[in-house]
Amino acid sequence: MSQNRIAIIGGGPAGLAAAERLSLSGHAVTVYDAMPTFARKFLLAGKSGLNITHSEDYARFVTRFGAASACLRPALDAFTPADIRDWAAGLGTETFVGSSGRVFPKVMKASPLLRAWLKRLGERGVALRTRHRCTGLVEGGYVFETPEGRSIVHCDAALLALGGASWPRLGSDAAWLPWLAERGVEIDAFRPANCGFIVGWSASLSARFAGEPVKSVTATSEAGTFPGEFVITDSGIEGSLVYAHAASLRDRLLHHGSAALTLDLAPGRAIERLARDLTRQDTKSSFSNRLRKGAGLDGVKAALLRELAPDRDRTDPERLAGMIKALPVPVLDTRPIAEAISSAGGIRWTSIDDGFMLKALPGTFVAGEMLDWEAPTGGYLLTACLATGRAASRGIEAWLSR
Repeated sequence: MSQNRIAIIGGGPAGLAAAERLSLSGHAVTVYDAMPTFARKFLLAGKSGLNITHSEDYARFVTRFGAASACLRPALDAFTPADIRDWAAGLGTETFVGSSGRVFPKVMKASPLLRAWLKRLGERGVALRTRHRCTGLVEGGYVFETPEGRSIVHCDAALLALGGASWPRLGSDAAWLPWLAERGVEIDAFRPANCGFIVGWSASLSARFAGEPVKSVTATSEAGTFPGEFVITDSGIEGSLVYAHAASLRDRLLHHGSAALTLDLAPGRAIERLARDLTRQDTKSSFSNRLRKGAGLDGVKAALLRELAPDRDRTDPERLAGMIKALPVPVLDTRPIAEAISSAGGIRWTSIDDGFMLKALPGTFVAGEMLDWEAPTGGYLLTACLATGRAASRGIEAWLSR
């Protein structure tokens, strides 16, 4: 096989996954990244326990990517969660399934896996270039700003794996968007995904409870009803339970102008029992005492009821029981996309072919969060990045062979 020059622009999981597969092809592969080190978002996400994938039934797993599930399915079928665990084991990282079904490295860190990964790429002849920021295309090449100045890289095929628009300080700043759009690539506007929301708390609740977890609740939106916990922030709410509803809340705000996350603060108690127990309380007792004795609620849960339940509902046991079981938390807006764990939007699937090549730019391929898809936290994001990187590498090989 003749040696072709392949440029992989973006050294996150999608780019490195493509480089790894292409490193066996006999081509000259170079990975370029704008940052001083590779996979910074991957490293930060794995600081306190990397969700490498998820162990749930695969038929359910592949539905977690919303409207893009069908588009992603071929890539996921070719690199499944089970394959990812085998791949990690081959790099010396044993994994385990947590109580939530999420899959973690036993060392609970991303750095050993990344070190072994980069080492293997180097041993296979992949050239790794940091501090190389791609700023656009010129006829016949890709323009980079480097410590040595401006450079133009010419190659036989290129993969863009430059990320979405979340956590821009780690490299995913969507700076590529205008120079692809002007070449005719269709792109949907980026939106925050897996994000917190602004509620607009009173000064007293914010001062007392910011940073406080709200545990053992269920939350309902158009996405469904899920158990879990979340955190009160000085301006709103964030955390895993909020992220599970983030896409639904964000889209309802966009299309209807208002949205609410409905909380069951006592999921283990029926509304009838709560109403009976609250009716037994002395009407002269304080609201806090009636909640504590009649419903077992105090602290931040009591504060949420005090903040959000109408006055008339606090004095009527049946109405109060209804609020405890279905307390609407109105959200005013998403937190900025720079704070979001991931982003929705990006290059439309109609802009690429089955091999992940841009129709407007033959020989240029895309993978990872540049594409228009989103998924919940829990290993889904990383799995799809790895899978699309590998799928794009197959597309590159097929195109070069033609």
